[in-house]
Amino acid sequence: MKLDAIDLRILEAIQADGRITKLALAEKAGLSPTPCWMRLRKLEKAGIVTGYHARVALRRVAPVASVMMEVTLGNHRQADFDRFERAIAAMPEIVACWSVGGGVDYILKVVTADIDAYQRLVDELLGRELGIDRYFTYIVTKTVKEETVLPLGSLLPPMN
Repeated sequence: MKLDAIDLRILEAIQADGRITKLALAEKAGLSPTPCWMRLRKLEKAGIVTGYHARVALRRVAPVASVMMEVTLGNHRQADFDRFERAIAAMPEIVACWSVGGGVDYILKVVTADIDAYQRLVDELLGRELGIDRYFTYIVTKTVKEETVLPLGSLLPPMN
């Protein structure tokens, strides 16, 4: 789907406020409400808008340990990657996982109640024989920046 400047304004507006009203969205997009709503539905059907979420201030709910983890697998066959990725996808404490190029295979973001809970999770991963050869743990001591809004304007080619 080719996006135009109006689509971009719609995407930027709903990223900033997923609960924006139809009328306010239409104003930001420069359209009347019905055509704006139809465009939003088209973006959803195309899989460009994949959901609407609330941001939770987790540390206000409970104390947590946030951990970044580097993982290197012992073997690099597709079956090894698939087995590891299936296991990771099923673990809710692992809130993000990226396959990366370079010196490691994966970088994971893990959120647990405390460091002991993190270590139990690591022990479970190792016990499942997922092919983990090495892992390194980095405890997050302070979140400096964590954005959920994507900088669409600087990522997309200029709109005419």
